[in-house]
Amino acid sequence: MVDEAGTRTGVSALHNQSELHKILIVRLGAMGDVIHALPAAMYLKSVLPDAKFGWVVERRWSPLLEWKAEGQIFPNVVHKVDTRGWRKSLWSSRGEVSRSLGEIRAEKYDVVIDFQGAIKSAFISLLSGAPKRFGFADPWEKPASLFYTNAVQTESRHVVRKNRDLAMAVAGDSAEDIVSGSFFEWAPSDASVHAWLDAELQRLRLQSGFAIVNPGAGWGAKQWPVERYAEVAQELGAQGIRSLVNHGPGEEELAAHVEQNSDGHAVASSFTISQLMAITRKASLFIGGDTGPMHLAALLNVPVVALFGPTDPARNGPYGTKSIVLRDPASVTSHERVRETEAGLRNITTAQVLKAARELLQKKPEGVRA
Repeated sequence: MVDEAGTRTGVSALHNQSELHKILIVRLGAMGDVIHALPAAMYLKSVLPDAKFGWVVERRWSPLLEWKAEGQIFPNVVHKVDTRGWRKSLWSSRGEVSRSLGEIRAEKYDVVIDFQGAIKSAFISLLSGAPKRFGFADPWEKPASLFYTNAVQTESRHVVRKNRDLAMAVAGDSAEDIVSGSFFEWAPSDASVHAWLDAELQRLRLQSGFAIVNPGAGWGAKQWPVERYAEVAQELGAQGIRSLVNHGPGEEELAAHVEQNSDGHAVASSFTISQLMAITRKASLFIGGDTGPMHLAALLNVPVVALFGPTDPARNGPYGTKSIVLRDPASVTSHERVRETEAGLRNITTAQVLKAARELLQKKPEGVRA
C-alpha cells in the first residue's frame, strides 16, 4: 500500500481528474525496467481514458512502446532520446538535445511521472515544463527527489507495485492489483513483424508448445551455468518440447553452446525487440534469469521458470503470470557487477529447473494464444 502521507500528497494536488489532459511518463530504460512501468501506465490509461500520454524513452528501447490492440496505439507520443550519446559528446549533441527537449515542452504536459528515479530522468522531468512532477520519495538516486513537486512514499517491495502506487497517487484512484495478463492481446505495431513470424517459426522448426531458454544475463553473477541450460534443453527435447535459445549481442557463444549440446533439440537465434515480442507470445514456457526477455515473457502471460541469484525476486521477480522462482538460500542480494556466477545461483540444479518446467507445462495458461 502507499504510505498515507505520500498518497495524500498526490491526491490533494490532482484530485480532479479533469485537470489531467496530458500526462508524460519518464522511464528511459532498460528493457526490464520499461516493461515494469507498462502495467502502471496502462492502469492510468484505464482510469483516464481521455488523457493523452507521452513517454520519454531511450531510442534503443522505444520498440517496447510500439504496441497496438483493437486499432489503438499506446502511448500516443514517444519521445526518443539518447542520453548515453549525449553524455559522450554533449557539445556536438547540443542541437539534438535542444530539439528533443523542445519537442517535449511543446506538448505542454499537465503532469510528468518519473518512474525511474535517477538524476537524469528527474532532470528531464523538470525540463519538460510540466507544472506537476511526481516521483518516489526514496528514488534510486536520492537527489532525484529534489526535482519533484510531489514525492510519493510507497512501502511496496515489487517494482511493478511501486510503480502502481505512484500511478495511483497521480490519478487519485485505487486499484487492488495490477496484473500483466492484459497485455496478452497486444502485439507489435510493426506490420512487417506479422509477415515475418510465420516464416521464422517454420525456418526454426518451432511448432506449438516450444520453450524459450535465455542463457545470457546483464552481468556474470546473474548467469546460470550455460552447460545446465544445454542439459535442460536436451531433456525437454526428449519429452517432445523443442527449445528456442534466445541471445542478444555478445551472447552468441552461450547460445551456440546450448544449441550444440542439446542433441538437436534446440535452435539458437537473435531478434529485434519487435520480433522478440511477437515470437515470445507463441511460446509455452520461458526459462532464464533476471533479464529483460524474462520480464517480457511475464508481461505476455507466458509461464516462467526464473533463476535468481544476486538480485531479489521480491523486488523484481516475474509478475502477473504463472511462475516458479528458484533461488538458493545461500544467495545474497548484491548488484556487484562481477563475471563469476554467484555461488547461490550455481547451487540451483538442472533437476530443480526441469521439475519446475514440468509443473508449469501441466498448468494451462489463462487465455488462448492466436
